[in-house]
Amino acid sequence: MLATTTARTLRNTATRMMMARGSALPASSNLTQQQRRNYHENIVEHYENPRNVGSLDKNSDDVGTGLVGAPACGDVMKLQIKVDENGNIQESKFKTFGCGSAIASSSVVTEWVKGKHVDEVLAIKNTDIAAHLKLPPVKLHCSMLAEDAIRAAVSDWKAKKEGKVNAAA
Repeated sequence: MLATTTARTLRNTATRMMMARGSALPASSNLTQQQRRNYHENIVEHYENPRNVGSLDKNSDDVGTGLVGAPACGDVMKLQIKVDENGNIQESKFKTFGCGSAIASSSVVTEWVKGKHVDEVLAIKNTDIAAHLKLPPVKLHCSMLAEDAIRAAVSDWKAKKEGKVNAAA
């Protein structure tokens, strides 16, 4: 029941965000000089040219999926990591329904986690993301979502790994 309610809530939130993109950065072709001045170039760059958008096979044993949301603003972030047998992240993908700062935070995180060990990426803090993107205080929740997504993806991968070990025993 809880999973169904959560999925329904995330779906409704995603639909609202797609229909009412007013809280997001305007489409790149519509960004005026004034609007660009309101956001740091790092945010604009990752919003206009997001890296690693997409999905991995969530049923694969080597893929961890983190799905997090912020009820206050309606942002929903999915981060997926593909991990090798040594615990190193080979690939990362994201899908985010939310404002430009949430999309930029997701994009940055996918670049930062690639090539690192799963335990190493847990050291990435929202303050690191916010500092890199120069997020304004009102958008700090976006970097918190990204940190939570990393933790959730690693946790999911570890749970799959433990389940596989327990099944083999």
